[in-house]
Amino acid sequence: MSVSLSTPIATYIDISNGADDAPLAECFTADARVLDEGQTHQGIAAIRAWLRDTRRQFEYHVAPTDVSRDGDKMVITTTVTGNFPGSPVQLFHHIELVDERIHSLEITP
Repeated sequence: MSVSLSTPIATYIDISNGADDAPLAECFTADARVLDEGQTHQGIAAIRAWLRDTRRQFEYHVAPTDVSRDGDKMVITTTVTGNFPGSPVQLFHHIELVDERIHSLEITP
């Protein structure tokens, strides 16, 4: 299934899938916050470190399957496959945008 995503979100998904993380600051606000697996990562440097660490620990691929939007808030449903227990899993990326950049991202099962 093909899902249409805005450029910042599509770029974030590409980075999650192993693309160069140089454009990360174009996807997230300077004070963005990511909540994943009970841990909060605040700011571009912390988000970059979280993504790099996750990619080092696991090989995975994020495939968006659905998107719902309510103003500046959206939920991206994804299927994540990789070398981790329980693969594949369905995860939900709860995103809040500010000025068309990701201001908050919470990843939930």
